[in-house]
Amino acid sequence: MKKVLIATLSLLLIPKLSLAHCPLCTVGAGAAGGFAVWLGVSQGVVGIFIGAFGFAIGLVMAKRFKNIPEHILGLLTFVLTVLSVAALFRDVQGIFIPFLGDYGEIVTANQFLLGSVMGALILIFSPLISEKVKKIRGKTFQFQTMLITFGLLILTSIIAEIFIF
Repeated sequence: MKKVLIATLSLLLIPKLSLAHCPLCTVGAGAAGGFAVWLGVSQGVVGIFIGAFGFAIGLVMAKRFKNIPEHILGLLTFVLTVLSVAALFRDVQGIFIPFLGDYGEIVTANQFLLGSVMGALILIFSPLISEKVKKIRGKTFQFQTMLITFGLLILTSIIAEIFIF
């Protein structure tokens, strides 16, 4: 217990570069999202990219903190990022779900939160898709996982902007 307390205090008292989730990055992502909304992009699409960003920060941090599972850090940074930026995005929209009830149901959801969950899910599943592409082709191409991730984020954003948000 003493070792954990000493390690925690040393992390707080002895600053090093890139050891924690950067509040400035979160504010910057929120500002960029606000600017995108001002330009006319829906809050849900902004949420897709902010959610992916928040989860990706945890995956990057997991390389430094090898004793903590990367998906736990990803989830933690996702929640911290999304909740800290969510106060800027409060647009709620009704979404029709055809398979609920006899005639379908309209469910209200915060566009930003829904988009951020979509972005995190894309970031979680894109490495798996990259592995499937590798199995099919027998090899990878340069920056394969990154290109698949960004491609899926952009494709999902376009589809979401047209059909959902």
